[in-house]
Amino acid sequence: MSENRRLFVCTNQKSGVGEDVAKALKKELKHQNLKKQVVDGQKVRTQVQTCDCLDLCKGCKKGPGAALIVYPEGTVYGNVRPADAAELVAEHLGRGKVLKRLRWDE
Repeated sequence: MSENRRLFVCTNQKSGVGEDVAKALKKELKHQNLKKQVVDGQKVRTQVQTCDCLDLCKGCKKGPGAALIVYPEGTVYGNVRPADAAELVAEHLGRGKVLKRLRWDE
Protein backbone atom coordinates (compact mmCIF):
# COMPACT_ATOMS: atom_id res chain seq x y z
CA MET A 1 0.00 0.00 0.00
CA SER A 2 1.26 3.50 -0.76
CA GLU A 3 0.43 6.83 0.77
CA ASN A 4 0.67 10.35 -0.55
CA ARG A 5 1.87 13.27 1.48
CA ARG A 6 1.12 16.78 0.31
CA LEU A 7 2.42 20.16 1.30
CA PHE A 8 -0.14 22.84 0.49
CA VAL A 9 1.52 26.26 0.26
CA CYS A 10 -0.59 29.42 0.35
CA THR A 11 0.09 31.76 -2.56
CA ASN A 12 -2.70 34.24 -1.81
CA GLN A 13 -0.66 36.75 0.21
CA LYS A 14 2.70 38.48 0.21
CA SER A 15 3.63 39.10 -3.41
CA GLY A 16 5.13 35.84 -4.56
CA VAL A 17 6.67 34.43 -1.39
CA GLY A 18 4.36 31.40 -1.48
CA GLU A 19 5.48 30.55 -5.01
CA ASP A 20 9.11 30.95 -3.94
CA VAL A 21 8.57 28.71 -0.91
CA ALA A 22 6.89 26.05 -3.07
CA LYS A 23 9.79 26.10 -5.56
CA ALA A 24 12.34 25.83 -2.75
CA LEU A 25 10.47 22.90 -1.16
CA LYS A 26 10.31 21.06 -4.50
CA LYS A 27 14.02 21.64 -5.04
CA GLU A 28 14.86 20.33 -1.55
CA LEU A 29 12.65 17.25 -1.90
CA LYS A 30 14.60 16.35 -5.01
CA HIS A 31 17.99 17.33 -3.56
CA GLN A 32 17.43 15.33 -0.36
CA ASN A 33 15.95 12.41 -2.33
CA LEU A 34 12.69 12.48 -0.34
CA LYS A 35 10.07 12.73 -3.11
CA LYS A 36 9.58 8.98 -2.80
CA GLN A 37 10.53 7.13 0.36
CA VAL A 38 9.54 4.23 2.56
CA VAL A 39 8.13 5.20 5.97
CA ASP A 40 7.09 2.50 8.44
CA GLY A 41 7.04 -0.05 5.63
CA GLN A 42 4.82 2.06 3.36
CA LYS A 43 5.80 3.78 0.15
CA VAL A 44 5.24 7.50 0.54
CA ARG A 45 5.20 9.99 -2.31
CA THR A 46 5.48 13.66 -1.35
CA GLN A 47 4.15 16.47 -3.51
CA VAL A 48 4.18 20.24 -3.09
CA GLN A 49 1.08 22.06 -4.26
CA THR A 50 0.21 25.72 -4.24
CA CYS A 51 -3.25 26.87 -3.27
CA ASP A 52 -5.04 30.19 -3.30
CA CYS A 53 -5.93 30.47 0.38
CA LEU A 54 -5.50 28.35 3.49
CA ASP A 55 -7.39 30.82 5.70
CA LEU A 56 -4.33 31.08 7.96
CA CYS A 57 -3.40 34.72 7.55
CA LYS A 58 -2.88 35.15 11.29
CA GLY A 59 -0.05 32.64 11.05
CA CYS A 60 1.82 34.32 8.25
CA LYS A 61 1.10 38.05 8.57
CA LYS A 62 3.53 38.27 11.47
CA GLY A 63 6.49 37.98 9.13
CA PRO A 64 7.71 37.78 5.55
CA GLY A 65 6.91 34.11 4.94
CA ALA A 66 4.05 31.92 3.75
CA ALA A 67 1.68 29.52 5.49
CA LEU A 68 1.60 25.83 4.61
CA ILE A 69 -0.05 22.62 5.76
CA VAL A 70 1.47 19.14 5.62
CA TYR A 71 -1.06 16.36 4.96
CA PRO A 72 -2.10 13.80 6.00
CA GLU A 73 -0.79 14.73 9.45
CA GLY A 74 -2.24 18.26 9.32
CA THR A 75 0.79 20.10 10.68
CA VAL A 76 0.52 23.84 10.05
CA TYR A 77 3.55 26.07 9.57
CA GLY A 78 3.51 29.86 9.37
CA ASN A 79 5.98 32.48 8.19
CA VAL A 80 7.92 29.93 6.12
CA ARG A 81 10.56 31.48 3.86
CA PRO A 82 12.44 29.87 0.97
CA ALA A 83 15.54 29.73 3.20
CA ASP A 84 13.61 27.44 5.59
CA ALA A 85 12.94 24.78 2.95
CA ALA A 86 16.06 22.65 3.49
CA GLU A 87 15.53 22.42 7.25
CA LEU A 88 11.79 21.80 6.96
CA VAL A 89 12.27 19.01 4.42
CA ALA A 90 15.09 17.39 6.39
CA GLU A 91 13.38 17.55 9.78
CA HIS A 92 9.68 17.08 9.05
CA LEU A 93 9.78 14.94 5.94
CA GLY A 94 13.10 13.20 6.48
CA ARG A 95 13.12 12.61 10.24
CA GLY A 96 9.41 12.94 11.01
CA LYS A 97 9.98 15.75 13.52
CA VAL A 98 7.88 18.92 13.62
CA LEU A 99 9.96 22.05 13.10
CA LYS A 100 8.84 23.85 16.25
CA ARG A 101 10.20 27.29 15.38
CA LEU A 102 7.87 27.50 12.37
CA ARG A 103 4.89 25.58 13.70
CA TRP A 104 1.76 27.65 13.91
CA ASP A 105 -0.57 26.94 16.79
CA GLU A 106 -3.92 28.68 17.01
